[in-house]
Amino acid sequence: MKKLPEIFENNRAWAAGMTRKQPEFFKRLAEQQNPKYLWIGCSDSRVPANEIMGLMPGEVFVHRNVANVVVHTDLNCLSVIQYAVDVLKVQHIIVCGHYGCGGVQAAWQGTKLGMIENWLLHVRDVKQLHLAELSGLHDEHRQLDRLCELNVLEQARHVCRTTIVQDAWARGQALSIHGWVYGLRDGLLRDLGACFSSPGDIGGAE
Repeated sequence: MKKLPEIFENNRAWAAGMTRKQPEFFKRLAEQQNPKYLWIGCSDSRVPANEIMGLMPGEVFVHRNVANVVVHTDLNCLSVIQYAVDVLKVQHIIVCGHYGCGGVQAAWQGTKLGMIENWLLHVRDVKQLHLAELSGLHDEHRQLDRLCELNVLEQARHVCRTTIVQDAWARGQALSIHGWVYGLRDGLLRDLGACFSSPGDIGGAE
C-alpha cells in the first residue's frame, strides 16, 4: 500500500514554516476556533476557501459540495449551518460558486455522469427557473457563467429559508448571507449584490 510520503513531507515543512513565522500559532489554534464566516462552496480542488479570502486556519468554517448546493434535506449541510450559527455564532454565511464549474456545466448540458446526476437536478431546477434569461444570451460561455451566478443566488436564498437562519433572525442575532462567485482565470471574488440580513431581504436581490 502506498503511504503518500510526499504529503507528510509537505505537511512537516508547512508546520515548521508556520511555527517559524508565528511561534504561538498552533497553541492558539488548538485552544479554540472563533470564525466570523461560514463558507459554503464547491468541492472543486481549485477553490480553497481560506487562501481565496486571505484568511488563516481557524478564521473560516467551511462546507463544500459539488456545485455549492444547499438542499433542505441535506443533513450534512444543515448540521454545518446549525453549528456555525448556533454554536460558533458566525456573522456571515458566504455561498460562493465559481466560473468554470463542472457541476454547473453538466447540469446545463445534461451530461451523463452517473449517480451525481441526481444531485445536479437541483442545479437543473435553477436552469429551468431562469431558462428564458439564459437562452437569450446566445453564447454558451456566457450562459454557463450566468448559470453559475444564478445558482449561487438561489442557494443563498435556500440558506435564508432554513429554520436555522430564520430562528437566528427571529431572536435578533446579527447574521448576513452573501452570494459571491470566484473567477478561476483571475483569482478574484465577485460580489453578486446579494446580501440578506433579515427575512424581508430575501425577495429583493437578483
